[in-house]
Amino acid sequence: MTKKWIALLAAAATGLLFSATALAAAGGPVQQADNDLSDRASLQRGAQLYMNHCSGCHSLKYLRYSRMAEDLGLTEDEVMNHLNFTGAKYGEQIHVAMTQAQGDKWFGKMPPDLSVISRVRGSDWIYTYLKSFYLDESRPLGWNNKLFPNVSMPNPMWELQGLQHAEFGEPDAVGERHPERLVVTTPGHLSAAEFDRAARDVTNFLEYAGEPAALKRQAIGVWVILFLVALTFLAYLLKQEYWRDVH
Repeated sequence: MTKKWIALLAAAATGLLFSATALAAAGGPVQQADNDLSDRASLQRGAQLYMNHCSGCHSLKYLRYSRMAEDLGLTEDEVMNHLNFTGAKYGEQIHVAMTQAQGDKWFGKMPPDLSVISRVRGSDWIYTYLKSFYLDESRPLGWNNKLFPNVSMPNPMWELQGLQHAEFGEPDAVGERHPERLVVTTPGHLSAAEFDRAARDVTNFLEYAGEPAALKRQAIGVWVILFLVALTFLAYLLKQEYWRDVH
């Protein structure tokens, strides 16, 4: 038994060490998104931002325009006139107009679908990623990302955030210098606080897109709990009635 516990502790320590190493390689700790799926206004803003700045390259093939409209409280006209840029029908999935050949030519590969990115990476990761782009002339597209080094895409919301540059630390053991701090050197259309909200709204929308049913599940969750409490109380009264003569 002792050897078994020692082996488990060793495995846990190895996992923690690996996680710390992976975290350092990925650009450091993530920031808390603090997004809220119950905030419909945030989801609506996130949908608008995503469709205007991200949907040109990244599809949401597991989400339909009609489902998005129903869940976010939007009309068909609002969705089709302001959030649909591919000419897709109202009941179709959210695909991109970019072809596979164009994706391979412009980015080296087709940009990935982001339907379940929040379930793979987590909302905090997405929020931090959106805020971590900086200019890097050594990269093919002129951009890099502190959280996801050597990313093969530009900052999709640079006009809102502005242009960020990285301040690098001292060389590590292998002589490489990593960004320690990001500084906005050319302001964008939004202030720092406003861009934080924009990044949070996009994060909120992507969390919704990863599991649209979560909105309804959370809405009925309270009623389910109340029903179980009531059922438990009735079961207790029934038990008391059955065992009245015994006690």
